[in-house]
Amino acid sequence: MMRRILVTGGCGFIGSHFIRGLLNNYDDLFVINVDKITYAGNAENLADIAHFTNYRFIKGDICDKNLMHKVFEQGISDVIHFAAESHVDRSIEDSQLFIRTNVQGTQMLLEHSLKYGVKKYIQISTDEVYGTLPFNTRDVFTEDTPLSPRNPYAASKAGADMLAWSYFHTHGLPVVITRCSNNYGGYQYPEKLIPKTILNAINDKPVGVYGDGLNIRDWIHVRDHCSAITTVMEKGIAGEIYNIGAENEIANIEIVKWILKYLNKSEDLIRYIKDRPGHDERYAMNAKKIREQLGWSPQIEFGEGMQETIEWYKGNQKWWGRLF
Repeated sequence: MMRRILVTGGCGFIGSHFIRGLLNNYDDLFVINVDKITYAGNAENLADIAHFTNYRFIKGDICDKNLMHKVFEQGISDVIHFAAESHVDRSIEDSQLFIRTNVQGTQMLLEHSLKYGVKKYIQISTDEVYGTLPFNTRDVFTEDTPLSPRNPYAASKAGADMLAWSYFHTHGLPVVITRCSNNYGGYQYPEKLIPKTILNAINDKPVGVYGDGLNIRDWIHVRDHCSAITTVMEKGIAGEIYNIGAENEIANIEIVKWILKYLNKSEDLIRYIKDRPGHDERYAMNAKKIREQLGWSPQIEFGEGMQETIEWYKGNQKWWGRLF
């Protein structure tokens, strides 16, 4: 019997890459994509595979109990839960939607996964639930690092993780949690640092940088992240957490300067702006567990991935023109 995979938030940046990878590499899966299509979701992200006979898109809200009942009664074997509000700045302005989608939506999926006997539930999380690391140290986040979220977005994701964790321990639901570092690549909504910088630079607009720009993030190409999730789907052990990262720690200002140099734009475009509240200093992931236990490793070198990403945005103005 063909496995039926429910992917939530599959029209978003990472989810769309994940679905495309699945459908291009597996012919024994049926993928159901449930996405509410908020501002950051775009059905056009999957236009190239929309005709596949083993793919179905359902526009809907994961908080809708009746909808979830109809989806799960189709016989879902695996749940890959991407759907989330994810922009820190928006969560600082108004956290209500983040609690509804990220926490209550997760609870709805867990309840239905339990009721309908899902064989694997993968909670897609983030390194931001761990909080921040100090500059100028070798400290890294491991799967045992205590959760210490410092903004409403991260807190909502930590809450979702804890809910999922509780369903494993209380009910035996086969939950696996993945936590990844910052992603980059094509189809990313242009409110995030890399696409926003690329598009501002292309259009000779000022490039905003929070504070002094020295905040450090650990970057991974979105396709490497998706290959890690696929590995967890196939090999991950229920009740385990897997950190995902590519060990590319780079300060925000260096990312901005890299993009400007590649595009032959002046650094005079840079504008330092007031830092956002609770801005985490540094993220760094230890991904030793997934590498050693599941045999996954990233394949895309940062410079290569960045060039590909910039060229994608240069060649896809039709996609971003209405968003930017």
